Amino acid sequence: MMAAAGVAKSGLLEVLARDQWCRILATLEEETLTISLEDGYEPNGVSNGGGTGPTEQNNNPSKNDSLRHSDYLHGVQGPDTIPDAIANQKRVVKVIKHEVGGLGVSIKGGKENKMPIIISKIFKGLAADHTESLYVGDAILSVNGEDLRDATHDEAVRALKKAGKEVSLEVKYLREVTPYFRRSTVIGEVGWDTPSPYVIKEPGANPRATRNNFTEMRTIPLKLCYVTSNLTVNDPEHRTIELHSPDSRSSCILRCKDATSASEWFSALQANVSLLTIQAIAEANDILRAMPGSREIKHMGWVCEQVLVKEMSNTESGGSAWKPVFVAITDKDILMYDSVPFTREEWGKAFLVHGLLATRLLYSGSPKGLGPRHQVELTFGTRTGTRNGIEAHLFRVDTRRDLGAWTRHLVQGSHNAAVLVKEIVCAVTWQGKEAKLTIHYENGFTLTSNPQEGQNSSSKSEVYWVYPYEKLRYSSDDGKRLMWLDFGAGEGEFELDLHTCPKPIVFIIHTFLSAKVTRMGLFA
Repeated sequence: MMAAAGVAKSGLLEVLARDQWCRILATLEEETLTISLEDGYEPNGVSNGGGTGPTEQNNNPSKNDSLRHSDYLHGVQGPDTIPDAIANQKRVVKVIKHEVGGLGVSIKGGKENKMPIIISKIFKGLAADHTESLYVGDAILSVNGEDLRDATHDEAVRALKKAGKEVSLEVKYLREVTPYFRRSTVIGEVGWDTPSPYVIKEPGANPRATRNNFTEMRTIPLKLCYVTSNLTVNDPEHRTIELHSPDSRSSCILRCKDATSASEWFSALQANVSLLTIQAIAEANDILRAMPGSREIKHMGWVCEQVLVKEMSNTESGGSAWKPVFVAITDKDILMYDSVPFTREEWGKAFLVHGLLATRLLYSGSPKGLGPRHQVELTFGTRTGTRNGIEAHLFRVDTRRDLGAWTRHLVQGSHNAAVLVKEIVCAVTWQGKEAKLTIHYENGFTLTSNPQEGQNSSSKSEVYWVYPYEKLRYSSDDGKRLMWLDFGAGEGEFELDLHTCPKPIVFIIHTFLSAKVTRMGLFA
């Protein structure tokens, strides 16, 4: 059987960089998305008919000098902010190094690249920034009198490091190279690099992304990223697509020309990420097999969970918000993480673990007769019986396919767990006697004596009663420690003291019954 192939697609989109939309060529391949910034990029420009950024209008006059004064844009000033008097003129700038951060610049170029040594970035708040006399695009001609005009990149780095606390830089601003560094800096802040040991093939040069008008490229690995919308950017027009990195620290926000185009791109990205997730599950299981008491992952991926927040002013739903969580369903458990786990240690640090046996699908919302995407929120809810009572969760997904997959894996997973576990045993008190309640997937309920420590444990346990599932008329509990079972045997209901919250046992009984009924329906 041949493996399914990913979707290949390319087209003109926009990417959100530094709070503004930049025109790009996007090229989608099986494992990567390559974005190529337009050669004529201007940070205040607007394309695709859009007139607003994520929070405000782009034609705001105060934005014209944002490249110079915005904290976020610091270090990539435009040529229009450079005084004409210093363009192509040699200058000497004295810099006092800080204890931390050194000069506070990044450099590019060198003899091996047939380029001068050029300042490509100035870090805000560090030494070079405090001079207010250095610019991105300044060529460094010498350091403390040491000529760097014929230096390699490594030689320049060494010269800057050994220059001492007080550094004299002879520089000359090269207007013609500045646009290159502006584009390079912007595109470098979009997306992320491969962060994981789930190895992805190194992408080669992409001929479709190297057209004359596109000179800066960024290749984003898709494996285990989160493809969604309306999470961090409000999108009433349904034109944006959000990609978030596996570690939840980076993102790439794309905007299409219209909702139809966005739906096509969203489906293509989702398809490729889904195929890569299948590979990642196999790779994760290889890692987990080496762990004691290893679990086998059946399904995993990103969803949004509804959480309560203290700052209600930042939410639209009265104190709740959607938070991305990475969820894995194993043969016995549901595991939740804030980011994708890659190592055995990380897999062992889920922030929440729920047993499938004690979890039931409460709600799955898939309204019919509406558009394929963004018209409604597709959600599913779970309830889990825990020692602290019932714990409920509400999750949001982006497609009906995802909704169906999570629903199916939750229901089938709990039923399969019932077959795998077969029975549970718990200590109870019944009519003042210490007893042991066994609930078996096939055989039903058995209550036996439970000899205490110091008693003759070699003697055979006394069987108090045995009932199959068919005899169970109803069950109830007080949510604290008592559970009642009525088998309609003329003896009334049996009261059992579980010495702890009965909710896990109540939910497990429900799962056993549901699994048996489902099996009877399938094989009757």
